[in-house]
Amino acid sequence: MPKESNIELEGRDFINQQTINLFKYMRKYNIVGVMSGTSMDGLDIAHVSLEEQADGKWSYSINAYTTIAYEEKWRLRLSKLRHQNSIIFHKTDRFYGQFIGENIKQFLADNNLEADLISSHGHTVFHQPENNVTVQIGDGNSIYAFTGIPTVTNFRALDVILGGEGAPLVGVADQMLFGEYDMCLNLGGFANISADINGNRVAYDVGPCNIILNRIAREFDKEYDEGGEIAAKGAIDYDLLTELNEIEYYSYEPPKSLGREWISSHFWGNVRNSHATKEDKMKTLVDHIAQQVANNVEDLSSGDASGKRLLVTGGGAFNDTLISHIRTHTEAEVVVPESTLVDYKEALAFALLGILRVQNKTNVFNVATGAKSSSVSGSLYGDFSNL
Repeated sequence: MPKESNIELEGRDFINQQTINLFKYMRKYNIVGVMSGTSMDGLDIAHVSLEEQADGKWSYSINAYTTIAYEEKWRLRLSKLRHQNSIIFHKTDRFYGQFIGENIKQFLADNNLEADLISSHGHTVFHQPENNVTVQIGDGNSIYAFTGIPTVTNFRALDVILGGEGAPLVGVADQMLFGEYDMCLNLGGFANISADINGNRVAYDVGPCNIILNRIAREFDKEYDEGGEIAAKGAIDYDLLTELNEIEYYSYEPPKSLGREWISSHFWGNVRNSHATKEDKMKTLVDHIAQQVANNVEDLSSGDASGKRLLVTGGGAFNDTLISHIRTHTEAEVVVPESTLVDYKEALAFALLGILRVQNKTNVFNVATGAKSSSVSGSLYGDFSNL
């Protein structure tokens, strides 16, 4: 039998390698994405399937989801943790990881699902990038111990150590999953926005959102202003609005990010000292948020937002008064998708960041955060040999 030539062997090896690469791109991962936002409404858990495409983009499906509302003891524990001693802090970190793990295990059992990976953002206690500090609790060892599923956590710390803001991180997912939109806006505890500018994904915090609206809502014995009903009854206090719009943060160029500490030190005093009624404060805050969103949409559109498409998710997307004000202040097309994506887009985003970490691929872009380099961020817990 004649021997095969080296050229034929090399050609076959090339074809085989191409086939291997194709199968690698076709791999579908089932991931549990977990998110707890600064508004502390609960723990978002989503089971998602992610499949990498040959062009580097990803397709996704959200298969099941739930939000575990925080009981009052957890709400108090999380809100007060930044004032506690180190022993209480570490115990809470461990117990919160156990809380996450137990709820994921129950969630998977209830839905008869399995997962290759858990990717958990955790709950932010400190975010002070100017002091080289960001801390999200939810111990990965505990999550893994209670689920037996490989786990990724702690996505922000490396970027902050590299001189970045460590937030927002969802711009990577916005680019890879929602590239058909010109911009993506998340109206969570803080409003953050991302957009492709000259081929780079820019992302940053616009300003506070639900974290301040919920404070006013609690004065009405409500957890939040459902549908923006309280705001709809108020009138804008233009003196307060002017004070808020003149806050120095809004003049900063990105990259930039915010934490709960900033609310107390730079924002809330203006609201607290205002003589406006509670309804008027709510209406004023809504218009303030809408104006800041519109200003940034305009900036990211080089001064002309007409024809641009803005995807809006997060709890604030259900606030009809807020969405109406945003539409009034911008010429961009404001797109609010179906409710599942509104609620679980951030959990989906961290699922993607998790699998990129496992693949040892860049999942934090320094053009968005201001770090000295992009990074492969996230701490790993468990056995990743099958991923």
